[in-house]
Amino acid sequence: MFGRPTGKPTRQAFGEALVELGRRRPELVVLDGDLSKSTYTKSFAQEFPDRFFNVGIAEANMVGLAAGLASCGKLPVCASFAAFLMCKAFDQMRIGVNYAGLNVKFVGSHGGISIGEDGVSQMSVEDVALAQALPGFVVLVPADEHATRKVVAAALDHPGPAYIRVGRPKAPLVYDARPFDFAIGKAVTVREGRDLTIAANGLMVAAALAAADQLAAEGIEARVLDFACVKPLDRDAVQAAAEETGALVVAEEHLKAGGLGSAIAMALAETVPVPAEFVAIQDTYAESGEPEQLLRKYGLSPEAIVAAARRVLERKTAGAARVASRG
Repeated sequence: MFGRPTGKPTRQAFGEALVELGRRRPELVVLDGDLSKSTYTKSFAQEFPDRFFNVGIAEANMVGLAAGLASCGKLPVCASFAAFLMCKAFDQMRIGVNYAGLNVKFVGSHGGISIGEDGVSQMSVEDVALAQALPGFVVLVPADEHATRKVVAAALDHPGPAYIRVGRPKAPLVYDARPFDFAIGKAVTVREGRDLTIAANGLMVAAALAAADQLAAEGIEARVLDFACVKPLDRDAVQAAAEETGALVVAEEHLKAGGLGSAIAMALAETVPVPAEFVAIQDTYAESGEPEQLLRKYGLSPEAIVAAARRVLERKTAGAARVASRG
């Protein structure tokens, strides 16, 4: 995908990380909405059957059970499809977990439209916006299998609720198996550049790197930042990108409203306003189809990022010319 080698799906890396962490953390328990084969919590259930609860097709009830377990000193992880988890159980997350100040982690599998043939009813395009709307929630969208393992471990160490979005398809590799720095609230620089910055997360990090390669062939150097942590946002990285490159493109597999782009736009407005473009799903649902075909049809491709980069650079140049004319 996007011309890069692919690794495991991020949902599979999540399941493997759960097992590894479960061996070290006896307080860890896992709840699933009857989708353990798809969410990859099945391996945890096989190794720790007394610490796994299949709640059935009842995400709201699952979150309520997790709240009870957390209040008894357990560390619950709730897993289901992102569309089911965030849309069906939002009220229970809001009152039963968040308002009550309980330490529960939520993992939404099959996020975005890259689930492909599963169809629109199971495509979550608004989950990041919903999670960001919960006060104090940490919101995480890892790019590949290696990032997912880091993200899951960091989320479990964090003393409060967190939402992690993972995906269905095999994810292009952005990182390798060697340790890399990841911390909640910090972006990761995956490519240096001085002409503009491309901020992305999830599958769009690989797309951003492919776009940066195309731009480099034209003599344009793009910085690429991985915002695996959407909330809390790394405002310092946003400000530095604005000051040092003067233009931003944000790419995400989510609705344009309420996701990473919205968070970055707010940070820019409050710090260093510069031209910005947003590559995201427009105000629409998608449809059933092959993942890569859907990503291209709905404008989530390296070519779409390159086009956005050209537009934002034109605005950057025009802005500099206006400033020079006034001087």
